[in-house]
Amino acid sequence: MNEDQFSAMLAVIVPPIIEQITKNSNVDVDKAIASFYRSRLYQELSDEKSKLWHYSALTLYTMYQDELLTGSYDYPEEA
Repeated sequence: MNEDQFSAMLAVIVPPIIEQITKNSNVDVDKAIASFYRSRLYQELSDEKSKLWHYSALTLYTMYQDELLTGSYDYPEEA
């Protein structure tokens, strides 16, 4: 996947995660975006080699919540 394709993939994956954050955390969109973009999960997601983009937005949101609560997250097992 080239860089443009990967950027397009992120543009599809990130908005539903932000929507879950705002829906479930009672924060506005700007705070949700800022918090997610500062997260370790986003740093890893933005690296194509991590392959985190294979996971659903809901799975990534759950991983983000784990990071907020515990400071880390586990990779879900492949089905």
